[in-house]
Amino acid sequence: MKSLNKCEVINKDPNHKHTYDAQGKMTCCTLEEKIYSNAGAKDLLKDGHTHDDGHDHGHNDEAGHDHSGTENSSTIKMFLPAIISLALLLIAIAFDNWIPQAWFTGWVRIVWYVAAYLPVGLPVLKEAVESIGKGEIFSEFLLMSIATIGAFAIGEYPEGVAVMLFYAVGEVFQTLAVKKAKSNIKALLDQRPDEVTVLENDQPKTVKAESVSIGDIIQLKSGEKLGLDGELISETASFNTAALTGESKPDTKAKGETVLAGMINLNTVAQVNVTTAYTDSKLSKILELVQNATTQKAPTELFIRKFAKIYTPIVVLLAVLICVVPMLIVEHYIFSQWLYRALIFLVISCPCALVISIPLGYFGGIGAASKNGILFKGSNFLDIIANIQNVVMDKTGTLTEGVFKVQEVNIKSEYNKDEVLTMVNALESKSTHPVATAIQQHLGNINTGIKLNAVEEIAGHGLKAEVNGKELLVGNFKLMDKLSIKYDIDPSTIVYTLIAIAYDKKFAGYLTIADSIKEDAQEAVNKLHSMNVKTTMLSGDKSSVVKFVADKLGIDNAFGDLLPEDKVNKVKAIKDRNETVAFVGDGVNDAPVIALSNVGIAMGGLGSDATIETADVVIQDDRPSKIAMAINIGKQTKKIVWQNIILAFAVKAIVLILGAGGLATMWEAVFADVGVALLAILNAVRIQRMRF
Repeated sequence: MKSLNKCEVINKDPNHKHTYDAQGKMTCCTLEEKIYSNAGAKDLLKDGHTHDDGHDHGHNDEAGHDHSGTENSSTIKMFLPAIISLALLLIAIAFDNWIPQAWFTGWVRIVWYVAAYLPVGLPVLKEAVESIGKGEIFSEFLLMSIATIGAFAIGEYPEGVAVMLFYAVGEVFQTLAVKKAKSNIKALLDQRPDEVTVLENDQPKTVKAESVSIGDIIQLKSGEKLGLDGELISETASFNTAALTGESKPDTKAKGETVLAGMINLNTVAQVNVTTAYTDSKLSKILELVQNATTQKAPTELFIRKFAKIYTPIVVLLAVLICVVPMLIVEHYIFSQWLYRALIFLVISCPCALVISIPLGYFGGIGAASKNGILFKGSNFLDIIANIQNVVMDKTGTLTEGVFKVQEVNIKSEYNKDEVLTMVNALESKSTHPVATAIQQHLGNINTGIKLNAVEEIAGHGLKAEVNGKELLVGNFKLMDKLSIKYDIDPSTIVYTLIAIAYDKKFAGYLTIADSIKEDAQEAVNKLHSMNVKTTMLSGDKSSVVKFVADKLGIDNAFGDLLPEDKVNKVKAIKDRNETVAFVGDGVNDAPVIALSNVGIAMGGLGSDATIETADVVIQDDRPSKIAMAINIGKQTKKIVWQNIILAFAVKAIVLILGAGGLATMWEAVFADVGVALLAILNAVRIQRMRF
């Protein structure tokens, strides 16, 4: 279809700002974004944002070909030019064949057919001229213009009108199909209310959500959506988090917990202290992520776009040859007959089905994933994840809850237990690790009178500090080994996670900490195995704990007592076997492994902005079963894309051959172009209705 260059090719001004009309339509640069993002998400487009060279299928509204549609365009209005054209065409055919009219001859007949042609043909002719003016000569508009004007030139008036009419109708249906495909993104956007109720001097006041400042108090009634991220200051409140996680299961929050824009209050009136600006909310970041995902093209998509730019001019040349070459070799050459065949060939040649349906297929996959609380950073990752052979998972926070509880405290008798634990609690307050949180929750309030000096966190080992001039160590037993602290227990005999304590160069005791396995972890591993995906667990936790969890879940391979660099080496070893790897972790601590893997998957995107920045795929609700779902969405998306490619090529090849041989009419040509494009688009939209 219409060839497209980057925004920068059309507007080279580095200070250029994109502009939009009241309906959200971009009024500058190209229209490429519209096939993906005109669903009200215009505020997410970034200035100077570039795109891969490709094709624009969001034609101007004046032409009646805006595939992205507008909120205010009624279906009747979209079909009106086609309805007028069809009425005039049917009357003309009736006058020609069924109700002959003496006056319906000569120039009157020609003018009538021209009048039937103009409502659907004039916008396309205009687009053809504009495309040539931009240097995009071989566009679909030129092909359709030549084919239909050529039909008029050889006296085939009904077919000339019919080809353009069906083309216009097909474009309208494509518009409706694309609008349907965008419904998930629109639904996300709809979660941000335009107005919120804030308390000013304890009096409720309705204001624009974007005008609310950090520190303001929002009052949220039952059934209302939260407009900004904040901290719950009511004692408790239950929320529907479907907009963010894909899960409608109520999530009960307690006072002091974070609540996010898009959550719906389910029961009593709640009050929220705003902690983030409207434009920086978690939902805004998710919308931007999904928006930008369409710029990361899959290899298949890039190939088809490049192919179409080469394919179209070749077909135009072949059409010319079909018309001219027979003059030299056919004994009874009839120009109008061979011109008709060439015109059919041109109509068939439009690569609409490929260059619209394939990007739409990937967009549908991204939309279906986001609906289920899975965020893909690009359609290329849909392709990669579909072929994943190994899923390597972290343990804590991925397969286990990451919520530790202290089970046992064992301090040697020669130490003052309370004194040692008070120092440990003070040191652990310097860490945000889940283990540190568990220790603090168990030991209670921190003694602020303890002076900690030279506090250091040793990656993969634990914490080190100086207290009262003596060294205090809190961490795993690798920390004891690293600093040559002797101990008199065998850590491998204890299944629970162990936290060793050393003071003044001597082993002082240990704490045991337990974590629980997530309720859907078993389901996740079973689904991965059913897809013939091998599973591996890598953890810095002690080997006995790792083995216990792996055996319980049936994970193929498990390794414990690993440092971050050890995890990198394990993933390298898998890649050295020429196998693809997806690594699932928290997206921050495991950044080196995520960077090395083919696909980095982060759990719990709601908890950390850094997670969204680091990973290629973000699972928003921490559920490991979504790993298999993400792979399945990738597989289904790829299947639909290839179905469309095969359908388009097969039908076009057959009808092209028939057309060149004079065995196909304009009606077959219309089906090969508009019909196949419509079928392919409807197939692409199908992924939106799939249950994963």
